[in-house]
Amino acid sequence: MLLTGQIKWLAVLLATMVFSLCLALPLDDYRKALIRTEEMLQIGGELLLTEQEELANEKLMALKNAEITQAMKKNQFPPSMHFFRAKKLIEESKVFCVLKKMPKGAALHLHDFGILSVDWLVRNVTYRPHCHLCFTPSGNLKFRFADPAPPTPKPEGCSEWILLEKYRKQLQNVTEFDNSLLRNFTLVLEDPEIAYSDQAVIWARFENIFIAVSGLVHYAPVFREYFARGLEEFYEDNVQYLELRATLYPVYELNGQTHDQEWSLKTYQEVAQKFAKDHPDFTGVRIIYSNNRKNDVDRVAESVQIAMKLRVKFPESMAGFDLVGQEDKGHSLWDLKEALLLPATQGFDLPYFFHAGETNWQGTSIDENVLDALVLNTTRIGHGFALGRHPMARNVSWNRDIPIEVCPISNQVLQLVSDLRNHPAASLMSSGHPMVVSSDDPSIFGAKGLSYDFYEAFMGIGGMKADLRTLKQLALNSIKYSSLSVDKKKTTKEVWQKKWDKFVDDLAKLL
Repeated sequence: MLLTGQIKWLAVLLATMVFSLCLALPLDDYRKALIRTEEMLQIGGELLLTEQEELANEKLMALKNAEITQAMKKNQFPPSMHFFRAKKLIEESKVFCVLKKMPKGAALHLHDFGILSVDWLVRNVTYRPHCHLCFTPSGNLKFRFADPAPPTPKPEGCSEWILLEKYRKQLQNVTEFDNSLLRNFTLVLEDPEIAYSDQAVIWARFENIFIAVSGLVHYAPVFREYFARGLEEFYEDNVQYLELRATLYPVYELNGQTHDQEWSLKTYQEVAQKFAKDHPDFTGVRIIYSNNRKNDVDRVAESVQIAMKLRVKFPESMAGFDLVGQEDKGHSLWDLKEALLLPATQGFDLPYFFHAGETNWQGTSIDENVLDALVLNTTRIGHGFALGRHPMARNVSWNRDIPIEVCPISNQVLQLVSDLRNHPAASLMSSGHPMVVSSDDPSIFGAKGLSYDFYEAFMGIGGMKADLRTLKQLALNSIKYSSLSVDKKKTTKEVWQKKWDKFVDDLAKLL
């Protein structure tokens, strides 16, 4: 059986032969041959659409072309704008309306506490009994549920704990206070380029949001409900299956008792199974246990050992291991190779799903993470923003059919690229490189589910030529490149196909 890369290279060789024959043809025919070959090479270019899909594609592309034409006139194209400003325009888009209804398959690059819109945390969770708040010296927030109050914090770590129920009774404007909490749980601002002067500033803010949210979500009753509501939000956005990077930090009870990684993974498993039982067309969730790349070799080695134990105990739920956190501030994969090679030296199969190449600094050891991820046998490449700068890594990932997980909004908000038409994935998409689209931490970016990122990929990264074939291939890729077993992929694809056929029928009838 030919690999994807081999098929593509055969297409290139065939095209070269055709072009050599076309040199004697009129320029118009030669040009058409070039264009047609490029169309075949792009993601989805080899798919043959049914008659109904062709009708649906005509409707979709009419909407897309109308929006782009209007954007050119107004000089206001959402993918070229910062997402915080573009969001309202996206939500008014007819193409976005179609994409929300599209069955997207799987979301394969998500983080544990960035999957659910933050309104629920503020309006519900912070109103629960025994919720305490304190302020760090830098003005950031920390939360803790406790009865009685949590232990008095050290002055350098936090202010005195404040019981929110009592604090709100003293306020004249509770709504404004709640709105301030909402602002502290997302990166959304009116002038992000001014407020976030560089990546160091925005990443510090980004990581502080996780610290604030974690105090709420790591409370055992909230932990379970947060995850269930997050699944519901993605399910409503027509996502069938999720793979979640989770740090599995201790979850605590009201009395201060804490639970370990096994408890957390078991809880994830139980909630996902119940959700799938209540929603038979939902495949489920698998967890990618993650550690911070700032940690040293010894601590990463401990996490790798834990990951191996969890994989033995929870083979259905435990997908593998990754390292998370800002790449530019953390250790390179090669620095940590001693820890990361432990499974191989023990003859143990621990799949890796490495974040790699989420940087603009070409030629650094961090930039070379895309090479090291392949050397260390990664299953997928998280972001892979730097992949286009490494021809060997690009060829290896193509020939070994290792996809990149493209997260457009995340890459823009975290200042890797400002105009998504210039995203490196554009050239990869046009050459049919293996990839999936995901949303990383949608709640922190003010997004929801997967539709916003699909819009940015379809309208901006894919350019004018991306059509229904592109969308179909990306959805199919998400199932193909998931960590599901062969049988689970088959059943998931069958369910997806029924949803896709209905989506196509509805789109074809669109007036």
